Amino acid sequence: MYIALSIIHVLACFGIIGIVLLQSGKGADIGSAFGGAGSQAVFGSMGTPTLLGKITTGIAIVFTITSFTLAILGGERASSVVREAAPPPASAPAPAGPGPAAPAETTPTTPAAPASPAPPSQPR
Repeated sequence: MYIALSIIHVLACFGIIGIVLLQSGKGADIGSAFGGAGSQAVFGSMGTPTLLGKITTGIAIVFTITSFTLAILGGERASSVVREAAPPPASAPAPAGPGPAAPAETTPTTPAAPASPAPPSQPR
């Protein structure tokens, strides 16, 4: 279903591109809107719709419907690309009952080195 809908959507895209390129442009009439004589079609009524205009409307409707449907179906299939952090490792539980005692804190057994005397100063 999803693949068939994607194919229809791509064909509708190419159809819209082709039909729009076949239609005559109205860019030449825009210059006459600012003072040219005899231009009524730029911002006025369109007149009777042409066959290409009707085909464009139909393909645009198909394109819109397939876009919404693919968006809805794609939302159901979506998954995050961000990797979630691994859960922290579980610490081992303390053993129950008698066991080895925790070592007590010990002080260093080496004596501290005596401070060396300052060298005698020599008068000059």
